[in-house]
Amino acid sequence: MEKKKQQTKKNQPKNCESCVYYDYDDELESYVCTVNLDEDEMVDFLSGRSNSCSYYIFYDEYKSVQKQN
Repeated sequence: MEKKKQQTKKNQPKNCESCVYYDYDDELESYVCTVNLDEDEMVDFLSGRSNSCSYYIFYDEYKSVQKQN
């Protein structure tokens, strides 16, 4: 069971630009991740030790358009 968890984490993309939580911040005038990471997760992220993001959700803009039709 532990192997399955590791495999799913490894298969998750690292491309933040296609993530739901990657939004433009007007004050910073740049894109930022809006997920609230705890201290350990932030250290892993900033140091590059994490291989993938466990919060990644693909943003599909066409999915919301399909619901409107």
